[in-house]
Amino acid sequence: MSLRDRKPDPRSVSKPVDFGTESRLSATPEYYQLKAKLHGQLLGRIDLEVLGNMAPERLREELGTLVEKLLSESGVALNATDHAKMIQDIQNEVMGLGPLEPLLADASVSDILVNGPGKVYVERHGRIELTDVVFSDANHLMKIIDKIVSRIGRRIDESSPMVDARLPDGSRVNAIIPPLALDGPLLSIRRFAVVPLRLEDLVLNKSLTPELGQLLVGMVRAKMNILISGGTGSGKTTLLNVLSAAIPANERIVTIEDAAELQLQQPHVVRLETRPANIEGKGEVNQRALVRNSLRMRPDRIIVGEVRGVEVVDMLQAMNTGHEGSMTTVHANSPRDSLTRLENMAGMGGMTIPPKAMRQQISSAIMAVIQISRLTDGRRKLISLQEIAGMEGDIITMQEIYGFTQTGVAADGTVLGHFGATGVRPRFMGRLRAYGISVADETFDQSRTYE
Repeated sequence: MSLRDRKPDPRSVSKPVDFGTESRLSATPEYYQLKAKLHGQLLGRIDLEVLGNMAPERLREELGTLVEKLLSESGVALNATDHAKMIQDIQNEVMGLGPLEPLLADASVSDILVNGPGKVYVERHGRIELTDVVFSDANHLMKIIDKIVSRIGRRIDESSPMVDARLPDGSRVNAIIPPLALDGPLLSIRRFAVVPLRLEDLVLNKSLTPELGQLLVGMVRAKMNILISGGTGSGKTTLLNVLSAAIPANERIVTIEDAAELQLQQPHVVRLETRPANIEGKGEVNQRALVRNSLRMRPDRIIVGEVRGVEVVDMLQAMNTGHEGSMTTVHANSPRDSLTRLENMAGMGGMTIPPKAMRQQISSAIMAVIQISRLTDGRRKLISLQEIAGMEGDIITMQEIYGFTQTGVAADGTVLGHFGATGVRPRFMGRLRAYGISVADETFDQSRTYE
């Protein structure tokens, strides 16, 4: 059975329209009005049940043929460029996310930021730029948002105007609509590579050095508890994915996230995701409940995508009670700030743990802090690796093992600087040796620097 089984309604056939001979795709609203009209006619002719049972390639072909027929019946004269784009746009409307499909197909796009129907920005190589992609109107944008959130059983409306969702490829989606968004619906998509990045890719991009990369792999294999710190868009989740690849395949890993983003490749991975409250304010399952539950699931390692609240207490306790090798990320501007944030989050739930006791928990649980940053030229770099050395009085002591020093900015805006060791040999070297992991002495030679 094809999509062309239904006969057209004679009332849907338009009179010939002179649409001009030049391509005016983004310059006039006529194109979008025609597209909306053809899309509506298409939905009136196709059998949705048949549509759902078709293979994607066959469906795209059938849709293209039917749009060709509708264009012919409408009598609209389009040039070759407009004609091809019209067919592709309607195919994307039915099968995908409409105007966003070309951006999602572009591997160089890492973020898609929709500031309303007429302003769509993307981030490429750390730089934000305006695109020529537009939606017909706010209703068109709302339909795309609804399509995204309904796929995972979420809803968005005036009573629940914010939502976190994800696309089938794991990309994270955040949408916010009026009355909270004053200028119309807003959509943000944080994309992840279809093929997860590897350590070699970070070295090639000069996000870290080969020696530092091997040291980090050794730390993961030696089951050290690691905290990755950084700002928004700095690459924390990417680095967490890369480091997680070093976990042996025979270990049971439990991941806990607000919106599933991690792309672990091991065979024994259990993925848990939080659930927001329903319209009645009931049914919420937060990260703390999932962390507690994970302890009953016999995990070898627990990976929390990002700590944001009181779940930090249960996570630290898990790290202190046999779940070594666990990892998480946190928003912070420096390694010292990341520890302060952990301490502050522990107090969010009204717990009355003395500050010194909380710091002792942190210092005994976290063994190393990795600080990653997005520089002004858009590149991401690991700017500091610090070891937690213990407590001195009421203060957690840290020592930097490796770092990136910025020396200036080139005329084209490129940040200049170099990687280098501080000369300090970390205390955890004994742990690495106990796990049979050797690290070259040159790794800690402060006289060697890398661009």
